[in-house]
Amino acid sequence: MNNNNPIGLVDSGAGGLTVVKQAINRIPNEQFIFIGDTQRMPYGPKSVEEVISYTFQMANFLIEQKNIKLLVIACNTATARALDKLQQQLPIPVIGVIQAGAVAAQHATKNHLIGIIATEGTVQSNAYPNALKQIDINVETFQQSEPEFVQIVESNQYHSLTAKQIVAAHLANFKVQKIDTLVLGCTHFPLLSSFIKDAVGHHVKLVDSGFETVQIIEQTLIDQNLSSFVKHDRSEDIFYTTADPDRFDVIATDWLAPEMPLDVRHLKIIGSGSMQYLQE
Repeated sequence: MNNNNPIGLVDSGAGGLTVVKQAINRIPNEQFIFIGDTQRMPYGPKSVEEVISYTFQMANFLIEQKNIKLLVIACNTATARALDKLQQQLPIPVIGVIQAGAVAAQHATKNHLIGIIATEGTVQSNAYPNALKQIDINVETFQQSEPEFVQIVESNQYHSLTAKQIVAAHLANFKVQKIDTLVLGCTHFPLLSSFIKDAVGHHVKLVDSGFETVQIIEQTLIDQNLSSFVKHDRSEDIFYTTADPDRFDVIATDWLAPEMPLDVRHLKIIGSGSMQYLQE
């Protein structure tokens, strides 16, 4: 394995860019290649089998075509459904976003009352409550699925007054439950963090599972001697989307605030679900 090979990240859409942003800040010497499967998002309502299949398709493309040295599942639903299988079957380290978020939430809470907002798939899997109970049996969790939040981000409406109003209405019940910690159990949700904090109260600690995961990525690179020997230029990063690259570029540019244009490419889904980059 070449230490200078890129790190791959996959998500159901643009939300995983929140993980990319944290990774760029914390481990800037690395090259990152990201796939957002925007054409088939959201993953939350999809069957377990579909989510596993889609995640393997993205992983296989990155391994076979881009020779990545490490894979990050920057999607909570895909982590909940597919992480174990990918770790068992892929020849490289695979990191998900749930365990790190659970550990951070347990460290943050003082009253053992933790809220979780996520997609339907992540909520149905009970991945966060199960992970938290394994850490601290006294933790009480309150879960809500928020698929509309994903749509707000993907439609580039996350700065709007309408988004603020929707978030406030959806999260009002968490004040009744008196949580002191809220897990953002979808990588799209940090883009709504200011509205979320207003909705639940500024005393509530928001746990960004993607941010916490980057620390695990960094440690894995060190532990497995995979850290890059050279400093990669940000122009080497590649961002694939399975839907409209222009629309994806708008969100990615807004969130990552790059000093140079992003290399955004369209990744075509072929036949039964293999992936191919067709230069346009």
